Amino acid sequence: MSDAAPPEPAPIRAGFCAIVGLPNVGKSTLLNRILGQRLVAVSPKPQTTRNRILAVHTIDLPDDVEPPRKAQIAFVDTPGIQQGSGALRRYMRDEALAAAGDTDVALLMIDATDSRGRGPDRLHSEDAAPLAAALRSKPLIIALNKVDRVAKPDLLPLIERWHGWGKERPEHDLEIVPIAALSGDGVGRLVAAIGRRLPEGPALFPEDMVTDRAERFLAGELIREQLFHQLGNELPYAAGVVVETFEERAAKKDVQIGAVIVVERDSQKAIVVGKGGARIKQLGIAAREALSELLGCPVHLNLFVKVIPDWSRGERGIRQLGYEPSKGGMP
Repeated sequence: MSDAAPPEPAPIRAGFCAIVGLPNVGKSTLLNRILGQRLVAVSPKPQTTRNRILAVHTIDLPDDVEPPRKAQIAFVDTPGIQQGSGALRRYMRDEALAAAGDTDVALLMIDATDSRGRGPDRLHSEDAAPLAAALRSKPLIIALNKVDRVAKPDLLPLIERWHGWGKERPEHDLEIVPIAALSGDGVGRLVAAIGRRLPEGPALFPEDMVTDRAERFLAGELIREQLFHQLGNELPYAAGVVVETFEERAAKKDVQIGAVIVVERDSQKAIVVGKGGARIKQLGIAAREALSELLGCPVHLNLFVKVIPDWSRGERGIRQLGYEPSKGGMP
């Protein structure tokens, strides 16, 4: 029997990349595109993402990168930075800023079609100033998203403005990558740019790991996604989902889920339920299909609606819905 020590694992590049930006710039769409699956909720409604969500992605880097050429990127999807009162908004803002300040590489998502100021001036607003400050000391990738909707003559000046914004950084600390997250155009180049900036070291997570979030959490995210998709502007910002039961039934090879949709007013409950229960029935059908795709088996979903007055405005209310502040460090 040999007493030789097992060989050391091959070195790779490994580290955290926080995806940050203003609301509705495409952060969650990008993460789902990179992973090739729906992991986080996506909708046209601002502030769909409310929690920091970790997602692990391992890639082979291009040949022009010095060894090691394999990279494990631990992406952290964050809520959009936005000012405003109420415990839920404060919670989301704190989650995003904490992630931006505690990462190996920061990925700043920018909506290239933003008509309110297509350039760095947006980062000087009251909403974004804390985010800009948190990014100053980090290697930074700027992803200019939705460039497929920008006229080509307008794109180069926009890129030049962002290069001007980052001119105080060392050259290797800033790269600007035009992408279209929805179609995937430019996403491969973006991921490689992140991977080559990560420190060399051992893998941080098992190779087959995708996220640190339990399936129960992901189920709540997909139900909330369908809630926003189906009701859009009819549904107020303060709507949440609590998954109360999640039972994997081995004998039947299915999953039974019971979830509560939480709103703040009786009038909001009426909107979610719909006339004769029609709305919540359609919501359940769409959510069940998404959950079956995620879990890879049939899903039986029972939805209920509950009113908790002003739950989003106080610390007690947001904790009831599971919004617990991170305890520092990456997830």
